[in-house]
Amino acid sequence: MTHILTRGLSWLAFLLAIGATIAAFTGMTLARVDRIGKLEGFGYLYQSAPVAAAALVIAIIALLLNWRAGWPARRVATIGFLFALGFVGSLAVTVLSARDAPMIHDATTDLADVPQFEAITLPEDNLRGLENEAEWVALHEEGYPDLRSVVIDRTVEQTILDAEQLAKDRGWTIRAVAPEEGRLEATAYASYIRFEDEVVIRARPDGADRTLVDMRSVSRVGHGDLGVNAQRIRDFLEDLAAIR
Repeated sequence: MTHILTRGLSWLAFLLAIGATIAAFTGMTLARVDRIGKLEGFGYLYQSAPVAAAALVIAIIALLLNWRAGWPARRVATIGFLFALGFVGSLAVTVLSARDAPMIHDATTDLADVPQFEAITLPEDNLRGLENEAEWVALHEEGYPDLRSVVIDRTVEQTILDAEQLAKDRGWTIRAVAPEEGRLEATAYASYIRFEDEVVIRARPDGADRTLVDMRSVSRVGHGDLGVNAQRIRDFLEDLAAIR
C-alpha cells in the first residue's frame, strides 16, 4: 500500500510539474511570436504557477515517502521536484528582486520636464492604474530617487549616434533618430515574451562639447513593470557614459 501511494504521488507531482511548465512555456512562446496577446501569454504563466507550487509540495512529500519506502519511484519524484522547483524558484527570484518597485510602468530621469515622444504614440491609457499624473510623480520619486539626468563629455550629435548604436546592439527597433535635434526613439523588448517598451532619449547642450542626457522608458501594457523600465534606463545610461 505504501509503495502504491508513493508511486501515485510521485507520478502526480511529475505530471503536474511537467504540465505546468509546458502550459506556461507554450503560452509565453505564442505571445513572443505575436500569435496571442502579450498579457494573454503572461496569463498562461500566472495560471500555471499555482499548479507548479502544488507539484512542488507533492514532490517533497513523494520524496519523503520514497525515502521511507526504499525509493520505489525515485526518478519520477526527483524529476517532478526539479521541474517544480525550477518553475517556482525562478518566479520567486523575479518577484523578490522587484519587491520594492512601485506600481508604475513609466520611468524617466526628469520628472520636471518629462521627455516626450514625437514618432511614437503612447497608449491613451498610459496612466492606467493611477488617479492622475501627480500620483505617478509621487510613486516615481519614492521608488526611483536615483534616476537622474547624466552629463556626457560629447557633442549632442555624437551622443545620439552612440545611443543609436547601443540601442541596435541591444536589439531594439529604432523608430526615429535625429542627431542634430538630440532625439532618439526606439522600441525595446522585455522578458522572454518580448513585451514592447517605448524609449525616448533626449540630448541637449550643456556647455562646450558637453551634453545633458535624459531618458524615458514606458511599457505599452500592464500597470506595473517590476522595475524593468527603471533598470533599463540605469543600464543604458551607464553604458552610454562609458563609451570613449
